[in-house]
Amino acid sequence: MSVADELHPVLHAGRVAVITGAGSGIGKAAARELAKLGLKIAIADVDEGKLRELGKEISDEIGEQNVLIVPTDVSKLEQVQKLKEKVYDTWGEVAVLMNNAGVGMKGTSWEGIENWHKIFDVNLFGIVNVQHTFAPFMIHQENQAMIINTGSKQGITNPPGNAAYNASKAAVKILTENLAHELRERPEANVTAHLFIPGWTWTGMTGDDGIKNKPQGAWTAEETVLYMLDKVREGEFYILVPDNESKREVDQLRIMWGAADIAEGRPALSRWHKDYKPLFEEFVRDGLEALDI
Repeated sequence: MSVADELHPVLHAGRVAVITGAGSGIGKAAARELAKLGLKIAIADVDEGKLRELGKEISDEIGEQNVLIVPTDVSKLEQVQKLKEKVYDTWGEVAVLMNNAGVGMKGTSWEGIENWHKIFDVNLFGIVNVQHTFAPFMIHQENQAMIINTGSKQGITNPPGNAAYNASKAAVKILTENLAHELRERPEANVTAHLFIPGWTWTGMTGDDGIKNKPQGAWTAEETVLYMLDKVREGEFYILVPDNESKREVDQLRIMWGAADIAEGRPALSRWHKDYKPLFEEFVRDGLEALDI
């Protein structure tokens, strides 16, 4: 029996999943996959049209009584509170809280201030709003539950080009690490936290860049979600997702190099620095050879 076939007390028929950013991409794929496992599904997104389309699709599969469609702008605390009230009034619990809503617009170090505010309002404060609203109720539930926050490799390896997005996802990493610590320090809290770090994934955000067909190197949203669910079942906190272009071992080496920039006093983002790029490439080659990859 594979990990994907094993029962999990949270990923179990009859439990309740709340998914933000469910109108497209990873959120949409997660709603579909969790519905297949028999969970009741509450979907939230700022795009009401896409949300209702998905809601009808899932309702046809698992029944209208098992689906809640709640148009929600996670950057607005009062809307998140209404989402929580509707879910608890209807089903009385939340087993899976997937904090997934996000935007991918661009803001550089001194340009795009409006985008900076929008990105942080959704990518960071959207997650803060949802956590602050749902966690106090989830920690008092009798049955085990989990909170999954969607981060990004860009918030860890910090590739140059979009400082605003990278900074927002770096904040999500720190937020989720602290959430995990605070939950495990409370014996009465039967809730785990997980940082979901997708690889190169074909989503609506990718399509917005004008790419019409899935690049060969990217995973589909479904592949990414299924990998995430397997790792959640195994209890992993850092769910570092590979893709068809980057193996997990390559991601690990990139992360270690970035951390060493600080420890060794190298220039910021030395991986992309003309004087250090050859050293980084040698580091990756040696690392993969040591792993016999």
